[in-house]
Amino acid sequence: MIFLYNFMIHVYQFFIRIFSLFNTKAKKWIEGRSGIFNKIEVEIKHDKPIAWFHCASLGEFEQGRPVIEAFRKYFPDYRILLTFFSPSGYEIRKNFPGADYIYYLPSDTSSNAKRFLNITRPKIAFFIKYEYWFNYILQLKKSGIPVIGVASIFRPGQRFFRWYGKWQLQMLKTFSHFFVQNKTSAELLKSAGIDQVTVSGDTRFDRVFEVAQQKKTFPVIEHFRGESQLFIAGSTWPPDEALIIELIKQKKENLKFIIAPHEVHKERIDSLMAKLPTGSLRFSQATEANISSATTLVIDNIGILSHLYQYAALAYIGGGFGVGIHNILEAATFGNPVIFGPNYLKFQEARELIELEGAFSIKSKTEFLEIADKLLTNPEFLLACSGICRNYVNDQRGATQLIMDYVSQNLIS
Repeated sequence: MIFLYNFMIHVYQFFIRIFSLFNTKAKKWIEGRSGIFNKIEVEIKHDKPIAWFHCASLGEFEQGRPVIEAFRKYFPDYRILLTFFSPSGYEIRKNFPGADYIYYLPSDTSSNAKRFLNITRPKIAFFIKYEYWFNYILQLKKSGIPVIGVASIFRPGQRFFRWYGKWQLQMLKTFSHFFVQNKTSAELLKSAGIDQVTVSGDTRFDRVFEVAQQKKTFPVIEHFRGESQLFIAGSTWPPDEALIIELIKQKKENLKFIIAPHEVHKERIDSLMAKLPTGSLRFSQATEANISSATTLVIDNIGILSHLYQYAALAYIGGGFGVGIHNILEAATFGNPVIFGPNYLKFQEARELIELEGAFSIKSKTEFLEIADKLLTNPEFLLACSGICRNYVNDQRGATQLIMDYVSQNLIS
């Protein structure tokens, strides 16, 4: 099985090179790894010990970020090495000031793993939520480097718990400790003979709470909202926007909209603007002079959405009509009741907030308009849902502290 795994890594590299000829994301994946070892050898300094954090993409980075920042405070004598697998993580966070070195992770071949660790020589490694690269983890074990799983989550159907995944289950057993999001994950690991597990919850709660406490203000958004209610649709895709447009067309009194698409390249924004009614404005073109007459504002940049929810009465989170919903906690921490599509079952926070009646899943335009109308026209209902969301986030905090306590007590003196 290990031979087959290594073979498939090479097959993946072969096909992504082909895709890179016509796919921008694949091209960045290839270009970002070109000459990567030479770059690392030149840049890495060993005047201080190194802590390595690996994230698959942007979502995992946001989960790992509070741990990275806490590690920096607890252990200021360490340098932080941050790696990404996906361009959508690296390209957005390649200038993150909380890390000393930020790179694409070279492909998981045995030779790459050995070379990477020989150059970087980390003293400790953190793998955030997903991605268990066999050769890297094997080499970490051989080198005696402790490995921590952060915000990990496991499900019964995963390969580790099937007959053909036993060899990868052995890989998990080499971890020093797993900090998992829920009891199901802990029980699965323990049933497989992995006892070094703590149910810590999701570190994203710590992150979104921190954002709410240190929120940035945007006078132009305040001017845009005025005395109106503000409906924010965040991380949207075309099927989500079709619903929002139907609500905009109802022209409800004292209601304004912000739409923040998941992708903000020019073609995507141009396409959305063409579908919106008159009175729509791009954020990049907004001024206090022209924004007062706008009813819909389209966010055409990245990095500010999590702060904009502070201005909203409620929020719609995109992705639920695709592979899965995006981050609902960024809105919930500000007390925004959240609405999203039907593909949410993999997300524990969505299931729990639905049960608490702070979140609502919809399957059709009719369902969306009904719940939106109820929230917008019933102040008592809106206030109750808002409190549920805010309290839910507040009650779930603390995972980062548990991780730091373990590291400081057991791994780094």
